[in-house]
Amino acid sequence: MARKPVSKAVRARLPRYWVWTRRAVQYLSLLGFLVWFVRLRGSESPAAWVDLPMRLDPLAMLSHLLAARRLLAGSALAFLVLALTLGVGRAWCGWLCPLGTVLDLFPRRRPSRVPDLWRKAKHLLLGAILIAALCTNLTLLVLDPLSILLRALASGLWPAAEQAFGAAERALYGFPALRPLVSSLDRLVRPHLLGANPVDFRAGTVYAGLLLAVLALNAVAPRFWCRYLCPLGALLGLLSKVSLVRRGVNVRCNACGACARVCPTGTIRSEEGYTSDPAECTMCLECLEVCPQRAVVFRIHLRPERRQVYDPGRREFLLTMGAALLGAAVLRGERHARARLSKPIRPPGVQEDRLLSTCLRCGACSRACPTGAIQPALGESGWEGFWTPVLLFRLGYCAYSCNACGQVCPVEAIPPLTLEEKRRQVLGRAYIDRDRCLPWADGRPCIVCEEMCPVPEKAVVLENVEVVQDDGSPLLLQRPHVVEARCIGCGICEYKCPVPGPAAIRVYAGEPARF
Repeated sequence: MARKPVSKAVRARLPRYWVWTRRAVQYLSLLGFLVWFVRLRGSESPAAWVDLPMRLDPLAMLSHLLAARRLLAGSALAFLVLALTLGVGRAWCGWLCPLGTVLDLFPRRRPSRVPDLWRKAKHLLLGAILIAALCTNLTLLVLDPLSILLRALASGLWPAAEQAFGAAERALYGFPALRPLVSSLDRLVRPHLLGANPVDFRAGTVYAGLLLAVLALNAVAPRFWCRYLCPLGALLGLLSKVSLVRRGVNVRCNACGACARVCPTGTIRSEEGYTSDPAECTMCLECLEVCPQRAVVFRIHLRPERRQVYDPGRREFLLTMGAALLGAAVLRGERHARARLSKPIRPPGVQEDRLLSTCLRCGACSRACPTGAIQPALGESGWEGFWTPVLLFRLGYCAYSCNACGQVCPVEAIPPLTLEEKRRQVLGRAYIDRDRCLPWADGRPCIVCEEMCPVPEKAVVLENVEVVQDDGSPLLLQRPHVVEARCIGCGICEYKCPVPGPAAIRVYAGEPARF
C-alpha cells in the first residue's frame, strides 16, 4: 500500500513542533533540577538520586577521575551525556543544561560584536582544569556550570528567599485578621519548600554574584557564557566535531539570513553558506523554525568537522599547560605553609588531602546541612581549598542525629558514613576561654554548653565552686570543664554560647601537642 503523502501544511508545522518539544524538555529539565534542589535539604532525601545532577556532569566526573585516580560507579552516568553528544552534538547545552535554560530566559536578539577568537577562552579554561586535575588540583571547578548554579542557589539565593519569607511572615502576623492565613501558608511552605529554620551563609552575595555575572553577560551577547567561557561546553564541543548528526542547509537556501539572526550562539555564518560549526551549535532548532524555505537539514556525517580559526593550537595548549602546572605548584606550596598556621574544621570523616583532590565545589553538602554549619571556604584553607566545605560553628553545628553531607556528596569527598560511624568521628576539640566564659570571668551563672552537649557521657562537666560577690554574699557557681577524651567537636556548645562575638568555648581542629 502506498504511503499517504504528508501535506504542505503539516510539513510547515513540523519544525514548530520540534522547537516546542525542545522548549518543553528544557523547562521540564529546569523544573526537575529545582525539585531535586528543594528535596536536597536534610537527610530524608532518597539516596538513589540526591547526587544525580552532578553525576551527569562529564567535566566534573572527568576531573575527579584525573585527580582522584578513581572511577566511581555513579560516574558512569556521565557517559550517557557523552554518548548523547557523540550522537547529536551539544544537545545537552540546548535541551538539558539548567544554566543554559536560565540564560535563555534572558534573551538578547541583537547580534554580538564580540570577536570569534574569544571562543578560544573556554577551550583554554578546559585545558587548565584538566591539567590541574592531573596535579590533584580541582580549584577551577568553581567555574563548572552546574556548580555555579547549585552553589548560587544553595548559599546565596535560597537562603535569601527563606529570610525574606520569614520577615514577611513576621510582618503580616502583626495583623490579627491575617494570622490564620499566615499560619496556613507557613504549614504549606515549611518544611516542604523552605527550611523550618532558615540558615545564614556568609558572603552569600559572592556566590549569587557569580551567577548574576553570568546572566549579565547576556547583555553583551546571547548565551555569552556558553559561547566564550563554559568549560563543559568546550568539552562537549570537542566531541561534537565527530558527532553523527549535524546541522546543514540544502539547495533551497536563498541566503535570506533569518537563521543567522536567531542563532543564540552565533555560529551560523553567511560567508560559509549559512553552515555552522557543530562544536558551537547547541541543537536548539531555532533556525529550523524560522527558515522560510525549509532549507535547514540535520544529516548524518562520518567525517570529523574541519578545524576553525578559534580552535586552540599547539602553542596555546603548551602555554595553558605551563600556566596550570605553575599554578598547581604554587597552590600546593601555599597549602603546606597554611597547614602550619591554621587548620579548618571539615565535615565528618574528611581527610584534608583527599578532600582537596576530590571535592567538586558544588555546594551540595552546604545545601543538605540542616543547621547551616557547612559553609564554602573563603580563606580558611587557602586558594587551593577555595569553596571546599568547612564547618563554622558560630553559624551552625554538626547535628548529632544527621549524616546528610556524606550521603549527598557525588564523589565521596565527604565519606558516606552511617549515623553510628559519623557519631564516632572526632571533628576537633573544644576549649574554654576563661577570660570570656561567664562563670569564669564574670562570676555569672551559665551552663548552656553542658546542657547542649549531645554525647551520652557529657564532654562538658560542671564544677561546683563558691565565690564571693561584690556585696560580700556567697554564690554557688557551676564552672564548665571539657573532658577531652569525650569531646567529638560537634560545635553545638560554640553555636549556643550566649557570649556575643567569638564564643567563650570554641572548637579547634587537630589534636593538642603532647609534651
